[in-house]
Amino acid sequence: MRVRLGQRMQDISATSWNALAGGAGPFLRHEFLAALEASDSVARSTGWQPYHVTVHDHDELIAAMPLYVKHHSYGEYVFDWSWADAYRRYGKPYYPKLLTAIPFTPSQGSRLLVKDAQVQSKVLPLLVDTIRGYTQQGEFSSWHLLFPHPDDADGLDQTGLIRREGCQYHWHNRGYDSFDDFLAQFSSRKRKNLRKERLSINDQGLSFHRIHGADIDQHTWDIFYRFYQNTYQIRGQHGYLTRDFFSRLASQMPENVLLIMVKHHDRYVAGALFLYDEHSLFGRYWGCEADFHNLHFETCYYQGIEFCIEKGLTLFDAGAQGEHKLRRGFEPVRTLSYHWIEDPAFRHAIADYCQQDSLHVTEFIDSAETYLPFKKSLTVDDQFTK
Repeated sequence: MRVRLGQRMQDISATSWNALAGGAGPFLRHEFLAALEASDSVARSTGWQPYHVTVHDHDELIAAMPLYVKHHSYGEYVFDWSWADAYRRYGKPYYPKLLTAIPFTPSQGSRLLVKDAQVQSKVLPLLVDTIRGYTQQGEFSSWHLLFPHPDDADGLDQTGLIRREGCQYHWHNRGYDSFDDFLAQFSSRKRKNLRKERLSINDQGLSFHRIHGADIDQHTWDIFYRFYQNTYQIRGQHGYLTRDFFSRLASQMPENVLLIMVKHHDRYVAGALFLYDEHSLFGRYWGCEADFHNLHFETCYYQGIEFCIEKGLTLFDAGAQGEHKLRRGFEPVRTLSYHWIEDPAFRHAIADYCQQDSLHVTEFIDSAETYLPFKKSLTVDDQFTK
């Protein structure tokens, strides 16, 4: 087997990459990662230098993994700023570091794409050893693998990498026939509160328009991009993605793109971008230019839930963070990341921190579940079985 690091997506056959990524979700498609690079959203100049890994058996691509050289920690959603600060205080460089993740996308999924399970059992230890070797040469302080699929945890736990845990909130389709069917699982008071939120949207004269990838014209993208940038500008920041990325995304993988635009009377005032496949919906980017009561909840959550029910999708990942999602029926789920820290002293300290923090994550998830809106009189099985 030949391992090669340091490639851009344009260096790798799209057909071969996608053959490995089949079923891994829209963010692992060659088209998505290539659009990030071709649009200059991901580049050395933005602190995301592509450094992808491939493994060949003779001439056949049998494994691949996204990899980046990072010169900062923006756009990752697993926060290691305190680790970088500790390095700085001890006079050691934390950057550059190596990162296996989907840029700006805190969604769980496969991080090592393989031909089959037998290949994975052989390739994973090989890649871990190879990347450790790069950090041992002194060029990189560390390697971080973010948001792997939970099914890959057993294999990653055996590699000697430091395991770190976190929490997100996902909506699960329990075979609902309609949004009202979903609300029927709520307690009476919480069902009433949610319906009141949705009624407030109608009272403000707002309407919602679903536009799929192939039908999104450039003018509409221009409007949405203005909303997207406004989300960052109100915090004194600039959006990670270039305008060109959105056009490339819609043209190269239109079957995965859903844009929900909001009109106030005849004028667009807000929008949210989603990606989806045959199983899951992923809420990604949102923005607006005016303040409307409950508009964010309706656009980013309730419209997505309705879409999942209509299409028979089983999972809705609406993005990172947001404890307010709990009372809207999004359940807490444990997320994972794995880390190799080259310096032994820092490695031991960070490993101890992550181990202790995992206990707090468990306690938090247990507490968060008590805030779910579902009927307390039902057992867990009853709540989610029709």
